[in-house]
Amino acid sequence: MSETKSPLPREVADAYVDELIALDPVIGTYLGDRESSSRLPDLSPAGQEARAKLARDTLARLDEAERRPGADSDRERRCARLLRERLTAQLAVHEAEEGLREVGNMHTPGHAVRDVFTVTPAQTEEDWAAIAQRLRAVPAALAGYRESLALGLERKLYAAPRPTATFVEQLTEWSDTDGNGRGWYEDFAAAGPEALRTELDEAARAATAAVVELRDWMRDVYAPAVEGAPNTVGRERYARWARYYNGTDLDLDEAYAYGWTEFHRILGEMRSEAEKILPGAETPWVALAHLDEHGRHVEGVDEVRDWLQGLMDRAIEELDGTHFELAERVRQVESRIAPPGGAAAPYYTAPSQDFTRPGRTWLPTMGRTRFPVYDLVSTWYHEGVPGHHLQLAQWTHVADDLSRYQASVGGVSANAEGWALYAERLMDELGHLSDPEERLGYLDAQMMRAARVIVDIGMHLELEIPADSPFHPGERWTPELAQEFFLRHSSRPADFVESELTRYLTIPGQAIGYKLGERAWLRGRENARERHGDAFDLKAWHMAALSQGSLGLDDLLEEVSRL
Repeated sequence: MSETKSPLPREVADAYVDELIALDPVIGTYLGDRESSSRLPDLSPAGQEARAKLARDTLARLDEAERRPGADSDRERRCARLLRERLTAQLAVHEAEEGLREVGNMHTPGHAVRDVFTVTPAQTEEDWAAIAQRLRAVPAALAGYRESLALGLERKLYAAPRPTATFVEQLTEWSDTDGNGRGWYEDFAAAGPEALRTELDEAARAATAAVVELRDWMRDVYAPAVEGAPNTVGRERYARWARYYNGTDLDLDEAYAYGWTEFHRILGEMRSEAEKILPGAETPWVALAHLDEHGRHVEGVDEVRDWLQGLMDRAIEELDGTHFELAERVRQVESRIAPPGGAAAPYYTAPSQDFTRPGRTWLPTMGRTRFPVYDLVSTWYHEGVPGHHLQLAQWTHVADDLSRYQASVGGVSANAEGWALYAERLMDELGHLSDPEERLGYLDAQMMRAARVIVDIGMHLELEIPADSPFHPGERWTPELAQEFFLRHSSRPADFVESELTRYLTIPGQAIGYKLGERAWLRGRENARERHGDAFDLKAWHMAALSQGSLGLDDLLEEVSRL
């Protein structure tokens, strides 16, 4: 009888992906697993504990795998390090029972149940039969989510009141998108084939009824129970979440100071650029307000979708072969309009593992039909090309050389967001933002990311505003001051800023990863350039760096510095 060898770390990681998909078919759908299309996860406390048990069991298997010959190769070492860090961070969040108070305006289980339908295959009658089955699963999934929140109330683990109120508003919109009682799920199901019309309509109505039931409970039971709870999380909880989103234990006070340093640097650049647009403007945001009225615009929702598609297509043509070397399937990316009822920020969804579903950028219109160009260009360099799309599609392209885990569910938010912000800066360095309108818009976006570091850390830790601040020096941050600061130092309208601040209260520690991740990418590039001197090849460095797969910020800096 032959002896069965224990797996190496990459095999452990990929086995974890398979088992996770079985527990969470939402993740399976995003990865392109068609068997997941008809199911939704168990969002109850028991479902959360099942996922935690899988993480613990995987860590035990990883301990054994790391003792095997060959486990110390670079490929195995990077994967093992990521897997251990990610699962440890996830377990820390789980064991603090954060999953019993996941309420907010984005990235909650309630949002996942809806949003997964936008990436579920919907080309054939068989696809729609699976969708009908998934629609029928919505009531049980939302009931499990409610069970988790109810247990949180019982244990006095409260979500913040402000995100709770926003979530109630979103649930109301999902349940009645047109003001006549027709919900989002019914709108979605209307695109299905006539042969399944009755089945789809019944399942969609049941899904909407479940949304209404959750909305009523959130409004009538949950919101009154959390009234008076703090909107911020404090240093201990914040540090735990910051580790989860950044893949490292941060010096939060140093990061806060860095945010202020970037604020002052960017403000100086913005003033210079604003002078080219509106000489004598009191602030850069007066110049941006001028552009809202008099700058270049795209008119129409369909038109802006097509315009953004053209922007990404041109970026691919101009960058491929010069600063990147792209596989044909990585060159495919789609511009989409986001479904209503979500957060205000644009976002990206990665391709399925077999690329049958391409990478997609999503623009929330928030009811607008007129879109300033200055607010679009660098944002789509961030969301699309050379930002999220080139990184996440490249990870998917090289998944066989890495592991499925490193290319997908092992993603570290600050790594990806840092790359996307680096991508904006790269396009500025390469001269693609020489137009004053577009460059001021880019700097405004950079300022938003610096402000995120300041207000996200500042308000959750209730830090003091520095003496050299142009805004309330010497006072301590509150969410109200944070929103006022953001309004003064951003071109975004008030509803966007309100959505942003609610986002930071919903997912503390995530928003800081843009600037801190960008800093890691820039330092890594500079370290590699110093190592190679005149022989440094930016295109080769880009492709090698994008083929590393996911890494936390400390590991990212170490790995890309040596390329």
